[in-house]
Amino acid sequence: MTSLDKPTEETSADDARAVTEAALFEAFGGVRGMVETVLPGLLFVTIYTINKDLHLSAIAALAVSLVLVVVRLVMKDTVKHAFSGVFGVAFGVVFAMMTGNAKDFYLPGMLYTLGLGLAYIVTTLCGVPLIGLILGPVFKENLSWRTRNPGRKKAYAKASYAWGAILLAKCAILFPLYWWADTTQLGWVLIALKIPPFLLAVWLTWVFLAKAPAPIDVFAEMEAEEKAAEEREREREREAAARSAEQ
Repeated sequence: MTSLDKPTEETSADDARAVTEAALFEAFGGVRGMVETVLPGLLFVTIYTINKDLHLSAIAALAVSLVLVVVRLVMKDTVKHAFSGVFGVAFGVVFAMMTGNAKDFYLPGMLYTLGLGLAYIVTTLCGVPLIGLILGPVFKENLSWRTRNPGRKKAYAKASYAWGAILLAKCAILFPLYWWADTTQLGWVLIALKIPPFLLAVWLTWVFLAKAPAPIDVFAEMEAEEKAAEEREREREREAAARSAEQ
């Protein structure tokens, strides 16, 4: 390895890490996505802690989640994170209103977290890590990692196991509190567990993928194949024209 080779490899590794960071930021919504995830629940538990008014707390949480969607629409940004927040809050409001128990505002989100944690584990055991299905399109590799990039598949498996373990550990804390704690205690613990486990999972995903082989850009491959096919077609047309001219 020459002195010129080493900076090139280091630069390539830095580029790969930067691409991974950007893809994770896009996939999981970044700082704004985290704010949109936390704010409705934070508003609900704050209002309920102050006045124990289930209806006011639920309406305020739903209203702020709708405002976040409107802001996204006005700014012409992607609304998937804001919309997921609206649906989560709406289900929580419906559950709480139906039962009259304010703790049920959190139940749909807790069940979703449990199901998602299990999905990460089960899909990985089945050879199709969920995190790969989520991030594959973001990296423009789609499912090529399953059969053509074993090192990357292994990284996705590690990341999916990490997500599953973190989410299930979170559930192991929250579900006992759902039965034993009051609404405000459950709400504040849930808010406290929103961001740190998420950041840990994203960081571990970054660590695993930054060390993995580069993704295979299947879109670039398809474009190259199309160009090659067009070039072959033009070559055949030129040959046919040449034969016609000779005749």
